Amino acid sequence: MALTLQALESHLWESANILRGSIDSADYKQYIFGLLFLKRLNDVFDEERAALEDVPGADPDEPVEYQFFVPERARWSHLRTIAVNVGAAINKAFEALEEQNRRLEGVLVSIDFNHKERLPDQVLLRLLAHFSQIRIGNRDLPEPDMLGRAYEYLIAEFADDAGKKGGEFYTPRGVVQLIVALLQPAEGMRICDPTVGSGGMLIESVHYIESHGGNAKNVSLYGQEKNLNTWSICKMNILLHGLVDARIEKGDTIRDPKLVEHGELMLFDRVIANPPFSLKDWGREVAEHDAYGRFPYGLPPKSYGDLAFVQHMVASLNITGRLGVVMPHGILFRGNSEQHIRQGLLEQNLIDAVIGLPPNLFYGTGIPASILIIQKSRPASHQNRVLFIDGSRDFQAGKNQNSLRPEDIAKIVEAYLTYQDLENYARVVSLDEIRQNDYNLNISRYVGITKEAEVVDIGAVIQELRELEAERAELEAKMYGYLKELGYE
Repeated sequence: MALTLQALESHLWESANILRGSIDSADYKQYIFGLLFLKRLNDVFDEERAALEDVPGADPDEPVEYQFFVPERARWSHLRTIAVNVGAAINKAFEALEEQNRRLEGVLVSIDFNHKERLPDQVLLRLLAHFSQIRIGNRDLPEPDMLGRAYEYLIAEFADDAGKKGGEFYTPRGVVQLIVALLQPAEGMRICDPTVGSGGMLIESVHYIESHGGNAKNVSLYGQEKNLNTWSICKMNILLHGLVDARIEKGDTIRDPKLVEHGELMLFDRVIANPPFSLKDWGREVAEHDAYGRFPYGLPPKSYGDLAFVQHMVASLNITGRLGVVMPHGILFRGNSEQHIRQGLLEQNLIDAVIGLPPNLFYGTGIPASILIIQKSRPASHQNRVLFIDGSRDFQAGKNQNSLRPEDIAKIVEAYLTYQDLENYARVVSLDEIRQNDYNLNISRYVGITKEAEVVDIGAVIQELRELEAERAELEAKMYGYLKELGYE
């Protein structure tokens, strides 16, 4: 009987139960993903090796004959003979794979299985036996992208299991699908996610292109990720989807952008991202001396890095490029330097739409977020105007997380593409009106007005109060520091 997606997902998730209890749920994903990736490479290698044996003149022991060559000590059959020091043997298998395959450099060796207290031999032997029950070569999977889809399922399950920490590497699929549909990526484009996480936005962009008749092989994918373990998960995710030419860099996007050419930032047709919300230590000290001219509208506060990421992305757009980014509501109304940055973006006619999302969509925070759509070359009908969409009331309520339904996504996308007023849902606002409001982009200021009264976005108000309180505390700390320097205790 052919392996089904549901059966594959169930089997892979069962592997997590083997580790449950001995390892924190936020950590065991890297071990599961590592063994899954190793098993996949082995099963494909066995298929390719068998095929080469029937090809005259081919050498099955020659690494160049394979997409990924699996050396002896990394072969599944060898690992199944190990009874003691299993973790050390798996580490050596990963090292051997990377030595033979440059595209895997750094992907696997960051996963350390040699922890006998956390990963005793008997647990690892159970894991190896569990993965041995299925074959996941190309011939074993009825659909070409089935393993990639199962991997995405695992990422979502691990994010849910990890709770707050899940937000560090995973953006809910409905949000990803929404932003991709708003950006409409197409064949032939260069697409970038500068805070790539586990790679979901790049992969969904490929799915979108394929579903609209495009060729996924004619798309260039780029990303950068600071967290080493998350970068490793992303690389495996990308490779399991067959996207072997994607360039995913390691490093801090603000402090050390790696996607550069000839000393300049690379430029892209589409940039899509969900940066960390209100990052405190985002790299202002480096941004003050930025060599790439990324911050023409000013530097955001030291304790809020949101608009630093936005400006980096704007600087990474080509002349017809479009950007979709998830942002906390605070960037829409906070004052001082952030107000100046909003003013610069608006006066340069870059902000195309501001979209409010429902609360409790994201792991790690219950506050509602927003999406900014930015375009370098906006249609004449969009010039000097901004579309506000209030999508906060349309969602599927869940026990732990809310979610966007297909109809919620379609409603937002249609409103954006139509770019017209819709009562209590969407409104096209002139730049003059926004100027009169001191460049405040708070959605409830422009959308949701009824004849009786203005609908107050309580979540946004509470968030605004929190942001103001944090700003006041920061200013007070500075003031007391100055007083102390002057001798006043």
